[in-house]
Amino acid sequence: MDHLDGFPPSPELVIDLDRVARAYRAFADNLPSVNVHYAMKCNPHPEVLALLHALGSRFEIASAAELDALLAIGVDPAEVLSSNPVKPLAHIARQHAAGVWRFAFDSEDELDKIAAAAPGAAVIVRLAAHQIRSGVPSEGKFGVDPDSAVALMLAARERGLRPYGAAFHVGSQMLLAHAWRAPLRAVGYVMSKLAAEDVFLHMVNLGGGFPARYVVKTPPLAEYWATIGPGLAQLPYPVDAVCEPGRAIVAEAGRLRATVIGTAVRGGRRWAHLDVGAFNGLMESLETANQLRFPVSDSRGGATRDRFHLTGPTCDSQDTIMFDVELSADLRTGDEVYLDGTGAYTTVYASRFNGFDVPSVRCVTGVAIETSDDAAYCG
Repeated sequence: MDHLDGFPPSPELVIDLDRVARAYRAFADNLPSVNVHYAMKCNPHPEVLALLHALGSRFEIASAAELDALLAIGVDPAEVLSSNPVKPLAHIARQHAAGVWRFAFDSEDELDKIAAAAPGAAVIVRLAAHQIRSGVPSEGKFGVDPDSAVALMLAARERGLRPYGAAFHVGSQMLLAHAWRAPLRAVGYVMSKLAAEDVFLHMVNLGGGFPARYVVKTPPLAEYWATIGPGLAQLPYPVDAVCEPGRAIVAEAGRLRATVIGTAVRGGRRWAHLDVGAFNGLMESLETANQLRFPVSDSRGGATRDRFHLTGPTCDSQDTIMFDVELSADLRTGDEVYLDGTGAYTTVYASRFNGFDVPSVRCVTGVAIETSDDAAYCG
């Protein structure tokens, strides 16, 4: 909604940095001996990155621009993982020149690029994970089978690169802790086959996929460690373990404050149109066919409730966030709607399609996001 004097800007994403810190510490407490490399793609806000850096987090990047953001806050590039399996040649060269030395790959073409732009670099082969339905499913874009991974690592050695590790990703918002079991067995197979060729790995990357709580309760991290810990222990020899959580670190810290710009009744169903939708902040609604459901409340707080289809401001008919959302029955234009669990993949996906604003961002500390109006803006 256009800014009016006396009204705060809308839409606005409020990030509770205290909740980010608690989520990070939960990984340190529940996944012992696993180094956390925050997947900055899901929320690269400078205040979030600075906080995690101060807490001791390491980082995972997909581009040279993401590395630039980390360098700006003093992150040591030697501690950064370049985990995108397919990278522009210029990005590889820039990252390597800055001090990044570990690169993911899953093809001979990528090996050739790394050998040319980052000679002598360490490489991490990406394995295809066994497909188990996740909340935001993987489309199978990356990863190879174990035998192909072995052949690729031997090819890396032939190109003067250092076979360093194996990685996988079980799919985002994974609610099944046992999803890590089969990929870890595949890593063990690769390690054994490579050992027979006198190639020994140093690292296994458990990927991301750890879930955030939306409207469905998530398993405790200890339950994931109950699978991951024994899986690591059963590998042929000890290796360092890392993980790349993103959503699980920041999603629950975010509250998206939107304004109702109109309501309507169509075909007997009530619609509430917000100043934020799939194209300017909630793209995951489309990615999940509207199955990812955010906790929702409204400023009216009416005792009488009704069900609404919650949709965005554009003229595109696909710009709908959720169907059958319970809100105050007397919801009207000008009221506010709050979408919790929106700290991940919100502003990074947002566009100005149809000319609508992307959410502004405000970080708070020392207060709950429910009272964020009393907090200072970050920066």
